[in-house]
Amino acid sequence: MATVTSFSLELVDRIGGSVDAVGAQERAATLAKRSIKKESKLWVLDLAIRCCDLTTLEGSDSPGKIRQLASKAMRPNPSDPSVPSVAALCIYPRLVSVAAQALKSSSVKVASVATAFPSGQASLDSRVQEIERAVADGADEVDIVISRGAFLAGDEEGVFKEIAASRQAAGAAQVKTILEVGELGSYDAIRRAALVAMAAGSHFIKTSTGKIAASATLPTALVMAEAIRDFADFTGGQVGLKVAGGIRSAKDAIRYLVIVNETLGDSWLSPDRFRIGASSLLNDLLMQIDFQRNGFYSDPDRYTLD
Repeated sequence: MATVTSFSLELVDRIGGSVDAVGAQERAATLAKRSIKKESKLWVLDLAIRCCDLTTLEGSDSPGKIRQLASKAMRPNPSDPSVPSVAALCIYPRLVSVAAQALKSSSVKVASVATAFPSGQASLDSRVQEIERAVADGADEVDIVISRGAFLAGDEEGVFKEIAASRQAAGAAQVKTILEVGELGSYDAIRRAALVAMAAGSHFIKTSTGKIAASATLPTALVMAEAIRDFADFTGGQVGLKVAGGIRSAKDAIRYLVIVNETLGDSWLSPDRFRIGASSLLNDLLMQIDFQRNGFYSDPDRYTLD
């Protein structure tokens, strides 16, 4: 099996394929109707929490807020130790050292956005330096953004090289490449961008920054999951999927988990292969766990607002 970083842009043409837009939408709509048996609900809610990247990307973020969120990431429900930690805390690069210190004794990863998030409109040198600084400060994972303008202008080679350079700059840190699906214009473009990112060495491909109105949708997640499946079939390389933007309810999270399971299989139902980027989702997952266990919903004020 070749390593992900040993591929070239030619691989994208070799895998190829176009997307049946109507078929993708109908398939996503069908999967969204799948129900989870009552006896499996707690397991699924637990899995969704373990796959969460608890996220704050606001101009008002402060060290105090990051420490508070780090505590929540480690112990989402302090009164119930059976509730697992989330996968990661995702923040701006300036606050990575604060998060790394707060999370140092836990399993929660420090994830940092980088490369001129969310626009990606910066020189490659400055983007690489931002990644290197975030990793030096303690980031375990780096969420980068592609140059959508370059991709839409047909400069796939330039996008490939930027992602490859970002992967190199990240060293041992995991790289999640944000496609910003709401700006790519078509399912074919989303599939193509996903394949470029995977061929360039991304450990994960991610739907969105969450900073524009059009974020993750079930059809775009399906298209990306199918690209991951085809990449794995062709190369043996297993790349993760991260969905982000507008995912606020447990019901939404479960729908994405169904798509992943039906398209990629059980081995992707893990934080190592699937993530949900969210800020408000965690509280709803906690409330749903309370309901499954006790038969009633807790007061929302019981949980901290993020």
